[in-house]
Amino acid sequence: MIFLTPVIAIIAAAVAIPALVILYFLKLKRRDVEISTTLLWKKAIQDLQANAPFQRLRNNILLILQLLALLAALLALAQPELSRGIGAGDKHVIVIDRSASMRTADGDPDNPAGERTRLEQAKREASKLVDSMREPGLLGAAGDEAMVVAFDTVADRVQNFTSSKAELKRAIEGITQTDAPTRFGPAFDTARALARTIMEEGKGLVNAGTNATIHLFSDGRLPDLDQLRPGADDRLVYYPIGRTDSANLGIVGLRAERAFDEPAKLSIFVSVQNTAKQPRKTDVQLAVDGQVVGVREVTIPAARVESVEQGAGDANPGEGTKAPDGTKPTGTTAATVEQGLPGISGVVFSVDRAQGGLFTIQLRPTLPEGTPSDPLATDNFGYLVVPPAKRLAVALVTSGNLFLRGALEALPLAKLDVLTPGQGASLFDSAGKPTGVYDVYVLDGWLPTVPTRDGKAPASSTGPGLPQARVLAFNVNPPPPLGMLDVGPGEATVVLKHERDHPALRNIAIDALTISGTRKLSLPPGSGSRVLAEGVNGPLIFEVSDLGTRALVVTFDLLASNWPLDAGFVLFVAQGTAYLGQDAADTTASQIRPGQTIEQTLPTGAGSPRVTVPDGTRRDLLLNPDGRVVFGPAESVGMYTLSWAGSPGPTDTVAEGRARRPFASNLLDSRESDLATAPPSALTSLLFNAQAGQRPQSPTRLWPWLLIGALVVMVVEWFVYNRKVAI
Repeated sequence: MIFLTPVIAIIAAAVAIPALVILYFLKLKRRDVEISTTLLWKKAIQDLQANAPFQRLRNNILLILQLLALLAALLALAQPELSRGIGAGDKHVIVIDRSASMRTADGDPDNPAGERTRLEQAKREASKLVDSMREPGLLGAAGDEAMVVAFDTVADRVQNFTSSKAELKRAIEGITQTDAPTRFGPAFDTARALARTIMEEGKGLVNAGTNATIHLFSDGRLPDLDQLRPGADDRLVYYPIGRTDSANLGIVGLRAERAFDEPAKLSIFVSVQNTAKQPRKTDVQLAVDGQVVGVREVTIPAARVESVEQGAGDANPGEGTKAPDGTKPTGTTAATVEQGLPGISGVVFSVDRAQGGLFTIQLRPTLPEGTPSDPLATDNFGYLVVPPAKRLAVALVTSGNLFLRGALEALPLAKLDVLTPGQGASLFDSAGKPTGVYDVYVLDGWLPTVPTRDGKAPASSTGPGLPQARVLAFNVNPPPPLGMLDVGPGEATVVLKHERDHPALRNIAIDALTISGTRKLSLPPGSGSRVLAEGVNGPLIFEVSDLGTRALVVTFDLLASNWPLDAGFVLFVAQGTAYLGQDAADTTASQIRPGQTIEQTLPTGAGSPRVTVPDGTRRDLLLNPDGRVVFGPAESVGMYTLSWAGSPGPTDTVAEGRARRPFASNLLDSRESDLATAPPSALTSLLFNAQAGQRPQSPTRLWPWLLIGALVVMVVEWFVYNRKVAI
């Protein structure tokens, strides 16, 4: 039991109790009256003796009752409480997970089949934690302070340190659900940084001296947990939200592809994940522009469970994982944790559709008996924006690479023009913009002269670089910032790693690729380039997306490798050309993930840009001078529509006098669709000084009962007094 205002009660007791006792020492002032005898006034004489100063008090039931009533009132003034959720401390950081899995409707531990989501339950328990904080006392006595951080892929500080419970609860209630995946690293780093500092008026952020305790309210689905580097003095308390046996069906993979030889034939690939311990059936429904065109039943195998060791050896080496005496803390010892491996299956829809459209995929699972509904509906839907089928017009600039020319001639292109480097200069103007009508430009060992984008060079300087077009380039390395830093000549190399899921490299095995000689390249700091394949000497294939430029760059000479003799080379040329053209229906260009930012370049002359989010809300955007608009991060799954006043782009549509460009936002995250709440051991085995928090309990306030008790005693005292007077 603790007392919130003990000082006030002590001061009041020091005044009230002596005052009550003194009342029984006072001599009553009486009027002198002559009587015949005092025999009948014996009782009056006793009262005179009892009220004589400095005489010992007799046993008096009234005094005892009045003291009891006064003590009860004074104890109520001290505000005693029972069952505090946290111990007395200085500062606390309340971190609440708002990611997609927190939308699962199994938050209430007393009613798992209810409609309360995990986020709602997390906010309820966090509010109880706030209730259990010690309030500031009289005469400047410090109480507990807390701040609130909400996170998904990013972390937002929604309330600074304060001792106001009302402000903390208001901040907690204001946290809204998103469909973004979970990334605990930003939230953990934010909480650690803010836990060590406080804001002081006139001084700004200053060191607080001691670390605050971090209270994590989450279902524990933290994929980046093993990347954290906590210190020995970091204290984390984990409050698991949700059920450890929650099972789920969800869409984890979705794409559309058109056949190279017959672009009107469209294939929709859907991957479905099952985390239940038994096989599950579901209907997969495909709709185009709101009209159902197909339904397929699929059975997904059961999930498998295997035991893995976490925190063993030096899985998390680095500063902060050792105790002050240099030994490894017990929190990082090996721990065996059961890990579920979901069952995966899928379905393929084949559609004859040359025109584009909005494709919606929906799961209609067959639920086990006794299950009221699917626990998470977010991953039961998937969306694809498919542009119309179109044969690409391609320009090839080469000095005579027959392998590259043969690979392009094998594709079903609408047009293929082969030019020499001397002729290729006419394809672009002095600003690096195309002068022709080609969809994709394939450049072999040659780059056009464009304005230099390096901020260190004069504004009027020019040099070889990537044009503002869709480019598939071989045996070149554009200068930074769009290219790589050239360190010097390299040696023979092989592919060390590559992105197998990238549309240009999908289903291509380049592990056997050998290159007799390359340049040593490195990714410049702050570069927006994405490395797709890497060798001993650096990047071999990378992707560039900047302003009007979209390019795939192969940095080595094809003739110095064995790649042209492999069938995968032809497939790479086909997939890379289709990916850059955006019209071969690899829909990744129009797909985003919740938590990502939409960044687009609008046509010249565009104005009044606006984005419509899935719930129908419209938000005006700022148009940058270079024609770019930025919106994000996207918070929900569904369709986003970017619109503007002005002319549309090649694949845009026009409606109600405005150009429109749709984007599909899908979860497609296998970890987020695995709804089993992680047990405390999953965190405590990896984070030193992490512990499982008991369910926060609202404190039991005793002062109302004490006041009721004081009232009862006063009633008893009144009854005794009246009987005594009557006698």
